[in-house]
Parts: sequence; C-alpha cells; structure tokens
Amino acid sequence: MRSESPIRYSIVVPFFNEQENVPPLYMKLTEVMDSIGEPYELVFVDDGSRDNTFKVLSEIYEHDRRVNLVRLRRNFGQTAGLKAGFDFARGEIIISMDGDLQHDPEEIPRFLEKIEEGYDLVSGWRHERKDHWLMRQLPSRAANWMMARLSGIDLHDFGTTFKAYRREIIQEIQLYGELHRFIPALASSTGAKIAEVPITNLDRKSGKSNYGIGRTIRVFLDLLIVKFLLDYSTRPLQFFGLLGVAGAGSGCLIAAFLAFEKFYNGQTIMTEHGPLMLLAVALFISGVQLISMGLLGEIIARTYYESQNKSIYSLREVKSHRKEMSDPAEPARPSGSSER
Repeated sequence: MRSESPIRYSIVVPFFNEQENVPPLYMKLTEVMDSIGEPYELVFVDDGSRDNTFKVLSEIYEHDRRVNLVRLRRNFGQTAGLKAGFDFARGEIIISMDGDLQHDPEEIPRFLEKIEEGYDLVSGWRHERKDHWLMRQLPSRAANWMMARLSGIDLHDFGTTFKAYRREIIQEIQLYGELHRFIPALASSTGAKIAEVPITNLDRKSGKSNYGIGRTIRVFLDLLIVKFLLDYSTRPLQFFGLLGVAGAGSGCLIAAFLAFEKFYNGQTIMTEHGPLMLLAVALFISGVQLISMGLLGEIIARTYYESQNKSIYSLREVKSHRKEMSDPAEPARPSGSSER
C-alpha cells in the first residue's frame, strides 16, 4: 500500500488533568490550522491524567481524523510527554505548546513565518507574564539569565513549551529528565539556527497549575547537567583532570607543609596536625567523589538512553487514523502495550 500524503505541520500538546481546557483548545487549534490551508495533524498526549482528560480527548478523536492520541501509563512528566509526541509526530514542522490555554494558537503563524525565513527552531518569549512575580517570574528570570550566559544563546525565555521545530532537528535530540527547557541549547550544539518571537502569556482559565517553586530548584540542577553535557561530554578529562590537578596540587602543598613541620621543627604530625590533615583529606575526597559521581552518572544515563534507544516513557495505548501503523517509512514504536 502507498503511505499517506505528507503532513506539513504536527501540533504536539501534552495534557495532565486538563479536562476543562481540552475542548476550547481543540476548537482554537483547528480554527487556526484550517486557516493556514496546509495538511496538519494534532498529536495529543495524555500524561497519566487522573481526571476525565483522556475521555474528552477520545470523544474528539472519534470525530476528527486529524487527531492522534498517545496515552502514557502514568504521569512521566512534561519532558516525557513532549518526547512521546515528538516521536509520534510526522509533520515536517512540529509545534509544541501547553494544554492549559496559556498559549494562544492564533500566534502559531508567527512561528511558522520565522521557520520559513530559514530558522530551525523558533522559541516563544513571554515578555509580559501574568503569573506570580515572586514565586514564578523572579526565579524564572534568574534561571533564564543563567541559561543564556552558560549556553551562549541569546534567548529571553528558555522555559516556555511554545516552540516550533523542523522535524529533523527535534528528532535528533535525546530528551530525558527535565531537559525539555534546554532544547534550544541542545539544538544549538548541533548547529541549529534559533530565533525568538514574543508571545502573550494568557491567564489560566481553569484547572490547577502543575508548577511550583520546587521546580525552579530542579532547573538550576539541570542547568549544571546541560552545561557539562555541552562542554565536557566528549572531553571529560579536561573537567575531571582540572579537579585532579587542583586536588593533587593542594595535597602536595599540605604534604610539604607537614614534612617541613616534621623534619625541620621535629613535630609529631598526627599529634600536632592530625585533625587538620584528616579533615582536609576527608573534605577533598568526599567532595570530588560526590561531584564526579553525579556528573559521571549523567554521562552514563546519556549513554544508556542513546546507545540502546531506550524510551523514557511507556505507552498504554495509541489511537490514530493513519492507515498503516506499521508503515515502513515510520520509525519503530517504543516498546509497551498499545492498541488501535
């Protein structure tokens, strides 16, 4: 059989407990995409919702052949939800956005205009945010400033999900943990051309935000991971070697001091300087071990996911109107239970 006609655009939207927001978002999306006049598909990902989100999505799926549903077995988080949608999407251009109505579908054409100008990734910029200044805006600005400085990418807003990608760019990037907010940095390392467009940050109409101050702390930890992956993943010796030289140098200085005290002043080292020596050794060894263990763990995790093509999510079922789920042009599905 012949495969289906090419899809120009794929809209990927992960949902988690957003049953009230699904219908209005679907209506706005179809209105905007129909006006563009190009073949498109909607890829809705239910990230283990505990309300009636999947039921509402299924009702929409039954009446619209452009809708595809991907349901995860449990709540794996936003990065996994986006990755599941990216893996399933077949459009030449992939647009991702949140399912809480804080992203306005009417702004999608502005992203597509930038893509047509030759950019590989277009990121939204929430230049006038509506959320809480102290709990959300201030930590976000600090995190974005640090990301821009460490990654060398001049973006104002790394955290928003509202982005457009060329398919070959986003599907080359391996995502796990909470790395979705660092996609621009990861894409830039592959040579992608990146642009930014201002977007309106709408007020949430219903439902409860799934973000909190605790996520801001995780952002800073992930930032260290990304910095290491971008700068030292292919040359870790330059990172660990620097620590090793510093540690060895410090150890030699301490040893020289202790040797001077022992042979020149005749002091008994363990009696006079024992606690100092043991404390210095313990602090140095434990610090290097902890840092090395964490960063090496990230390298091992990256190797684990990429070398084995290991998925970071598990499917419960997939609903799609595609004629051939086993089309040889499509990449293999991640392992897991699935139904048509």
